[in-house]
Amino acid sequence: MLTFPQSEKIPVSIYADSELASVTVARQIAELIRQRAAENRSCVLGLATGSSPTRVYEELVRLHRQEGLSFQNVVSFNLDEYFPMAPDSLQSYVRFMREYLFDHVDIRPENVHIPDGTIRPEEVADYCRRYEEQIRAAGGIDLQLLGIGRTGHIGFNEPGSGAQSRTRLITLDHITRTDAASDFYGEENVPRRALTMGVGTILEARHIVLLAWGEGKAAVVKRMVEGEPTDTVPATYLQRHPAVQVVLDDAAAAELTQRKTPWLAGLASNWQDEATVRKAVTWLARTRQQPILKLTDNDYNENGLSELLAESGPAYSINIRVFNQLQHTITGWPGGKPQADDRHRPERAAPFPKRVLVFSPHPDDDVISMGGTLLRLVDQGHEVHVAYQTSGNIAVFDDEAIRFAEFVADYDQAFRLSGEQPAENLYQRVADFLKTKAPGQVDSDEVQQIKGLIRRGEAKAACRYAGLDPDERAHFMNLPFYETGRVRKKPLGEDDIQLTMDLLNRIRPQQIYAAGDLSDPHGTHRVCLSAIMQAVQRLQAEGCEWLADCWVWLYRGAWQEWDLDQIEMAVPISPEELTRKRRAIFKHQSQKDRPLFPGADQREFWQRAEERNRTTARLYDQLGLPEYEGIEAFVRWHF
Repeated sequence: MLTFPQSEKIPVSIYADSELASVTVARQIAELIRQRAAENRSCVLGLATGSSPTRVYEELVRLHRQEGLSFQNVVSFNLDEYFPMAPDSLQSYVRFMREYLFDHVDIRPENVHIPDGTIRPEEVADYCRRYEEQIRAAGGIDLQLLGIGRTGHIGFNEPGSGAQSRTRLITLDHITRTDAASDFYGEENVPRRALTMGVGTILEARHIVLLAWGEGKAAVVKRMVEGEPTDTVPATYLQRHPAVQVVLDDAAAAELTQRKTPWLAGLASNWQDEATVRKAVTWLARTRQQPILKLTDNDYNENGLSELLAESGPAYSINIRVFNQLQHTITGWPGGKPQADDRHRPERAAPFPKRVLVFSPHPDDDVISMGGTLLRLVDQGHEVHVAYQTSGNIAVFDDEAIRFAEFVADYDQAFRLSGEQPAENLYQRVADFLKTKAPGQVDSDEVQQIKGLIRRGEAKAACRYAGLDPDERAHFMNLPFYETGRVRKKPLGEDDIQLTMDLLNRIRPQQIYAAGDLSDPHGTHRVCLSAIMQAVQRLQAEGCEWLADCWVWLYRGAWQEWDLDQIEMAVPISPEELTRKRRAIFKHQSQKDRPLFPGADQREFWQRAEERNRTTARLYDQLGLPEYEGIEAFVRWHF
């Protein structure tokens, strides 16, 4: 864990991952609860919902069950609630808090306070005033836990919320509603309003801890920590609090000056580290809008890199070194070029051909994120397998399920496959269920199965287009953590890891590709990657010999691309290959035109994937390297 409070306007703690950060915060909260109990006092906690604090709550539950942490003296006040919202609704924060914390600890029900989404509109003002009075009557909030939205909101204090704002009813920003769309199975189902503590209410807490995880939060974290206080980014008002702590993982801290350009913050940099040098030089070239080989001593001196120049200069020597490093990342042979000198290539020449296992969290991530590389691996003769880790069934619209159920019934009738019309009966059950289905309601087992089969069929079609026999080379894992029928999934379990280990042992790949795209807003990519990493590490501990000859490459693409200084293998894509990649993506017809869960980017997946591939190629070109139509980028995991 690294802390650089002198570099920002708010103290920042950066951890290697959200797991370690969450456990640390949970223990901090537990210590406060115990301290207040020893003083025979209540501990008043302000609590948040969303994906950021869930692991904190899980650790608090563990501390209660295994280490005797009691919540008898805890009084809680939640930040917000959608309006209107029934407490037993799937999206209700009452239900969220019960599922993640309250049902698993010994907190007194009368000590739990969550804004009531069922009150009548004419009662809202009085209700909000009473909520503030209840906080004051409890003695004020000792520790307020926060997340942060992409608009910079804390609680539901959207842009325009002033530093003095109090608990009130607020209209949600369009971006906030878009981000919540997956929880409600469509933006049209997201409430337009919410009850929220005000910024002023939050700032009255004695201590504030804000959590942010993942690349998707990096930009707004930078504005919060380094920008000027403004109501357009309400989280910036936290700079005025005397006891606030921002807790980040590495990904969420990526845009902070101390991480992205530490030389501009006056922080010492290790210029003996090649990764740091490469990061600085690629940044300088992009800042100066010049190819690397045209950078001069003046460019270095005038942009905060005089120490690098003094230690490793002249500029020409540094330029050549970094240019060669970037040039050596480029390869048209992602599986290794046979009988070639591979000393300066990102992948080994031997063995050739290789057994390759591509892990795809959803049934389309393989072709969206590394479709060009997948096609090239197949074209170059490697034994390529694709493992679809989840069914992806919740990402299929209801009308698609009806369409396929109807097709099966018509097919059954046309070819007289059965005399008692079981397919027609199935269609009727599916249609009747979906006609009365409420927004966000969990699908019936039959509907879930149909939606899973739709996505499986699309994945098989994409495999065939890529030249793979789906019966031999496609593996549908259906990891149990995913199969809840809801956006909210179960934690990664032993069965998930064991299924992954079994597949790895069966194929024994010499090359693995996995999704390192942790900006996925629903968390599936993160869980799937964890399953792979834990499986590989366990197999390594067991002494599996085949792992000694296995390399793991991490791809991104649908949500965000690797930064230039991170890329270790860059696979060029020609115009023809980009067209083939697009056609492979089009095989996933249920995700075409309007994906059910597009996340913050409303474009179709093929559009954002192509834009990222072309952008990466353009950046290489601007640095003075060869010009390509597109590039897919990879980083190696040295397990």
